[in-house]
Amino acid sequence: MAVIDLKSDTVTKPGEEMRKAMYEAEVGDDVYGEDPTVIALEKKAAALTGKEAALFVVSGTMGNLVSLLTHCSPGDGAILGQKSHIYYYEAGGMSALGGILPLTVDDSQGIPSVEDISHWCRPANVHFAPARLLCLENTHNKGGGIAVSPSTFREVAEGAREMGLAIHLDGARIFNAAAAWNVGADEFTTHVDSVQICLSKGLGAPVGSLICASSTFIEEARYWRKKVGGGMRQAGIIAAGGLYSLENNIERLAEDHCNAALMAGILAEAGIEVEESPQSTNMVFFKTPSSLDEEMFLSSCFSKGVQFSSVEPGRFRLVTHIDVSREQVIQASHIIAKEVQCWS
Repeated sequence: MAVIDLKSDTVTKPGEEMRKAMYEAEVGDDVYGEDPTVIALEKKAAALTGKEAALFVVSGTMGNLVSLLTHCSPGDGAILGQKSHIYYYEAGGMSALGGILPLTVDDSQGIPSVEDISHWCRPANVHFAPARLLCLENTHNKGGGIAVSPSTFREVAEGAREMGLAIHLDGARIFNAAAAWNVGADEFTTHVDSVQICLSKGLGAPVGSLICASSTFIEEARYWRKKVGGGMRQAGIIAAGGLYSLENNIERLAEDHCNAALMAGILAEAGIEVEESPQSTNMVFFKTPSSLDEEMFLSSCFSKGVQFSSVEPGRFRLVTHIDVSREQVIQASHIIAKEVQCWS
């Protein structure tokens, strides 16, 4: 039985054309800077984000970690959201490996307020870890897949800059944010010092992320990538998949957003509590009555051909992506709606 997999946009598999590009990729030793496909990928990513240079890394978590290690020294503070991916889902790497203190703020609206950020920008004092860095996330995963608007993003970034903070953007799904607002990704990325973009989520590549920043920053980040074990050799094979995704899969992200909106509408019409978002993207979050047995509910949906995840008690996430068609979205929505009614 074929399963409609909606648990994440990381589950996509490379299509025939992407596989062909990977098979035919020209390769070299990337640690020596000799892999032509990696170089081409890094140049493409830098151009799309309006940055001088880029660095290919194996994952978004590594991209964020290497960026924070480059920005901060042990004992420095990094301001970031309470629901941010870096704080919530990256195993405490910033503290364990960088000695960086997380200074958390409310990001329930997808981005913290300038006022909340200023709370941590305190006068120099022997008792305080100095705030050096602000970490933003767009789209915001745990906040419901919210795409923060370019104007709001710019306002917060400019406010942080006036406070003397460097800014890192976890832009794992920045192209989804750009698609939601019908702008280029550089509408967001030009306002930050560094950005991590992920190739293996909505863009459909099998593996990899990039850090995009100034040439000087990337040179130091390359050192940190090596130090945490991220130096790769003939990486052009996987870089080719990422390059293909940047050249072919950005414009189609709007289809995923339309499919997510369709799914949300079907579920809402069935009486299910679907979370509303100021600017939604490829994620749908819904809630179920406390009487529903989550494990049995998810198992029953899976037995009928739909797979997804619980992100919190009584709160579920559905993610559309390149491997899920409009017809499958409709089919999955009706299955989920029926199962909610059966198990509630």
